[in-house]
Amino acid sequence: MATAPDQLIAEIWRSMLEEEGIPAVVRPGDVIPFLGSASLPVRLLVDERRKEEALALLTEEFEAGAEDRPRF
Repeated sequence: MATAPDQLIAEIWRSMLEEEGIPAVVRPGDVIPFLGSASLPVRLLVDERRKEEALALLTEEFEAGAEDRPRF
């Protein structure tokens, strides 16, 4: 669905989506933790039926041009 710049940001996005009732998963296969957190890009997955809703929520949240904006 979206790629976060690192595991910490992916977990923040997952939390944001779940607060809105959209179940999300940080893809474990993409995470190579170092001292508990991966510093590489990490994918965030949601159910295909909720994808557009999740994308809209993340896009709206990061419209201001934040450097940690989602890559779709």
